[in-house]
Amino acid sequence: MHTPHKNKTLATLLSSLLGAFGVHRFYLRGKKDRLAWLHIATLPIAILYTKLFFNLPLFVTASPFMLSALAGLFEALILGLMSDEKWDAKFNPQSGKKSDSEWPLALILVLTLAIGAIALIAILARGFDLLYTGGAYG
Repeated sequence: MHTPHKNKTLATLLSSLLGAFGVHRFYLRGKKDRLAWLHIATLPIAILYTKLFFNLPLFVTASPFMLSALAGLFEALILGLMSDEKWDAKFNPQSGKKSDSEWPLALILVLTLAIGAIALIAILARGFDLLYTGGAYG
């Protein structure tokens, strides 16, 4: 039986763009990955919180989904910075091919770091705004 080769650049891109939904985990580990299903579950949980606790700010009720998105960005950095040898040993032990990451992976990692930093600063700023001013600035 031939095992398909898992592409490191594609997994990093999926984690960067769709990490909040766990698409990268489904790509790497399949449908039996419980953490991938937990990523997917954060969106209905956030929607349910928004409907049940409508008097709370959206920042608070959507926090499970935002946490999932940040975890996806963090995992993109972990996957992308893994050496090709370690990647092949973990995800492609029987594929017969060797991974060779090139410049698109570096570009994805730089953009992921930028998006993650901006998102983290925005979340911290909004959190402190709600904590100290009660949401006076938004």
